[in-house]
Amino acid sequence: MRSLLEKSVLVTGAGRGIGKRLAIGFAQAGAKVGLLARSKTELDLAHLEIEHAGGVALRLVADVRNYADLSAAAEQFCERFGGIHVLVCAAGVAGPVGPMAESEPVEWAEAVKVNLIGAMNAMRAVLPHMLERRSGKIILLSGDGAESPRVNLSAYAASKAGLVRLAETVAEEVREDNIQVNCLAPGGTYTSMTDELLRAQDRAGWRERDQATEIRTTGGVPPEKQIQLALFLASERSNHISGKVIHVDDDWRRLENSNLKPAFFTLRRVEKL
Repeated sequence: MRSLLEKSVLVTGAGRGIGKRLAIGFAQAGAKVGLLARSKTELDLAHLEIEHAGGVALRLVADVRNYADLSAAAEQFCERFGGIHVLVCAAGVAGPVGPMAESEPVEWAEAVKVNLIGAMNAMRAVLPHMLERRSGKIILLSGDGAESPRVNLSAYAASKAGLVRLAETVAEEVREDNIQVNCLAPGGTYTSMTDELLRAQDRAGWRERDQATEIRTTGGVPPEKQIQLALFLASERSNHISGKVIHVDDDWRRLENSNLKPAFFTLRRVEKL
């Protein structure tokens, strides 16, 4: 599994949830990992797990909403490991839970700042390094909100849909520079967002509440599936794939040796009947 030896991977939202799981997976694959999050306590625990398993990691306390924080963290990471080969944007929040008509505009906008602007800040901080080297991989975590409506989670859904279009657009901007930008849809999996939806009860709606209950009971998508897809998107095996949204349940292994039609795995309007 040690397919990323000598590679450096910066992961935002690495203190917990999917970000932490992916960071550990990259470390197990031999990468030098930058753990970026707001909580020093959470970063310390993630760093301890990686170090005890024989991996190499650097803790970077930063807020993705603050570009200056991200830029300074990227510079620190490059000084330590000689560059950034892969960026994983996993920082995200659920935002206000409940009908949009009842949401606080400030809370709604804050979710967009974390989920969308935060990813943009990270990409903006990292891309100059990748452009200088003329190579790089950027993986953005999308979600169900990018694929279909998430009732009572309008800020989350809108920000994730925007994230996909951001990935598609930037992918075209840097295509000739040998940099690939893709979205990884991790599927339903147990995170702090699961508990948040359960605490919201009726404000989350019965669909979200039932799904969260099932995920808490079963654990949802196994971390191994998410890690394997992330490793593929970070590897040279996916150099021909950019500007796409790949779900963990897609038959993504067949993509390694196939040419994609432009509209596959992208946000598109429904074709006219």
